[in-house]
Amino acid sequence: MLWLLSTCCFASMASMRVCDSLVPALQTTFAVAMGQAAQSISAFALAYGVMQLVFGPLGDRFGKTRVIAIATLACTVGNLGAALSGSMGQLVGARVLSGAAAAGIVPLTMAWIGDTVAYERRQEILARLLGATVFGMIAGQWFGALLADAFNWRVPFAALAAVCLVAGLLVLREGSDSGGQHAAHQPPSRSTHRALEVLSIPWARTVLLVTFIEGAFAFSALSFIPIYLHTAFDIAMSKAGGIVAMYGIGGLCYSRGARLLVRRLGEVNLARLGGVCLAIAYGTLALLTNWWLALPACFLAGFGFYALHNTLQTHATQMAPNVRGTAVSLFSCFLFFGQSLGVFCAAWLIDRFTAPPVFASSAAGLLAIAAAFSWLISRKSARLGLT
Repeated sequence: MLWLLSTCCFASMASMRVCDSLVPALQTTFAVAMGQAAQSISAFALAYGVMQLVFGPLGDRFGKTRVIAIATLACTVGNLGAALSGSMGQLVGARVLSGAAAAGIVPLTMAWIGDTVAYERRQEILARLLGATVFGMIAGQWFGALLADAFNWRVPFAALAAVCLVAGLLVLREGSDSGGQHAAHQPPSRSTHRALEVLSIPWARTVLLVTFIEGAFAFSALSFIPIYLHTAFDIAMSKAGGIVAMYGIGGLCYSRGARLLVRRLGEVNLARLGGVCLAIAYGTLALLTNWWLALPACFLAGFGFYALHNTLQTHATQMAPNVRGTAVSLFSCFLFFGQSLGVFCAAWLIDRFTAPPVFASSAAGLLAIAAAFSWLISRKSARLGLT
């Protein structure tokens, strides 16, 4: 089941990132400015965030794998709609549907892991799940650009629709929800009450705020790296997508070494390491003079982001164990509300100025938030007598 759910997560993340390298093609096809074309990114993120308030309680009540399967099948419809869009408005509408559907995949898979894996091993297993999401990012950013260059920008959406269809049907066929049985038998309650139960916990509010800020800074910068490389250094979008795919490779390297890193460094130092790597990476992109320097910078950004984010994920799965599906979905809600706001602000700035200031602000912001969160973890651990 973990393998099947990871495939659904792969499709979800590929759907999320596929438009990063398609913005120039969308500008040309629909004769729109970058800010309008970037709505294909921010609309997905906004819908993804809003629907967390729905999918979390649904997963707690009806079973997580069942809801994941249905959400993946709905994502098929959204990607197919994007492939057939005849206007920018139709494309944005299809992306809203894709984002709304994809919202029920990764967070509920994390919650399923939280239900089935002991806390001591949870960060390691979540890091393995990162491998699937990272491959999804690579597929969306790089292979999406390759397919668009070789054929048409509609082809990547059609390919994603096929993957979502197969993955959703396979999970639905498996049927059993061993990780969600306890939650499914709990007495039903209003989703608002469950969300308020999570938000009533001080540490949960802290994790969610940090996650919101992380999403705003990290994804605003990431979304515009391909088009920046394309315009600043006159390289093909497929090549730019391949460079940004190093972000995914960095994340994959982290996921493969997470077990050793967690044991050697601990979560406090891991969060600090993530912030330092992100600051160096985006600082390099802000001062970029040769396109090839973007290769190590993107790799370091991916490694640093997942080092920080994996620590946040682990705390998210433990914020409210009694309503874990709702808690983890709120975590993703805040992450992608942050992304939507960050992409909107970055697109506005880039339309009027340039991309380097966006990268510089992300470098400073991510370093600060990583330092603050690591300090908060240390203080919390000391208060509980864990250090």
